[in-house]
Amino acid sequence: MKSKNAFLAFGGLVTATAIWAIWGSDLFPAASDPKGDPETWTREELRRWLSARNLFPRESDTREQLLERVKANMRIPRG
Repeated sequence: MKSKNAFLAFGGLVTATAIWAIWGSDLFPAASDPKGDPETWTREELRRWLSARNLFPRESDTREQLLERVKANMRIPRG
C-alpha cells in the first residue's frame, strides 16, 4: 500500500511539474502598469505603480501624496 501511495505522489509531482513547464510561471500574471496620465489613475493604480518600482507606498498615504511620488519618479520623456 505504501509503494502505491508513493507512486501516486510521484506521479502527481511529475504532472504538476509538466503543467508548470507547459504554461510557464505566468499562470497568474501580475497586473500591468497603468497607462496614460497619472492624474486619472485610481489610488490603487498609483500604489501598484510605486510598488512595482520598490518605492514602498504606505497605507496611510493619501492619493495626492501617491500622485506626487509617482510624478517625481516618472522618467523624463526623450524627444
